[in-house]
Amino acid sequence: MKTEYLLDREVDLVLAALTPENRLVIRTALVTGLRIGDVLALRPDQLKPHFWVREMKTGKARQVGLPGPLLSDLRSAAGTDWVFPGRDPRKHRTRQAVWKDVKRAAEAFRLPQNVGPHSFRKVYAVDLMRKYGDIAKVRRALNHSSETITVIYALADRQLEAKYSRRRTRSGGKKS
Repeated sequence: MKTEYLLDREVDLVLAALTPENRLVIRTALVTGLRIGDVLALRPDQLKPHFWVREMKTGKARQVGLPGPLLSDLRSAAGTDWVFPGRDPRKHRTRQAVWKDVKRAAEAFRLPQNVGPHSFRKVYAVDLMRKYGDIAKVRRALNHSSETITVIYALADRQLEAKYSRRRTRSGGKKS
């Protein structure tokens, strides 16, 4: 099952329930649109207002930016070798550790969606679509090769709304 989009208030709830370390991981994903694996692979020497990342999944280079407050938080939390060190400081935090914490946080609030770290990439895409109203800009920001995939991400809010409005309609009223 694919992860789903989160409404702004749901993003806030999940962020509040995460461990401080994983909250910083997800904040970084929300601002950059990077996949969790790419966020976790960041090195302290990359922490600048603008820097390049080579995406692990696609091998494509992508420039990302970090706002001052987030950059400061990342620099404060960074380890020697990794921005997000794992239990063994020579290795970065694992995707599975972040996934588990995100799942726990979403379940704590009984969110109906299938929530995972990738949900925050969809939030990033929807936010860009609202800001620019241009699917081509969103596609470039996500570094997608296909506009079709970008549409799935950029319109995730509408897909979520349609899914849960159908549930309410079938049950004859509001879902409890």
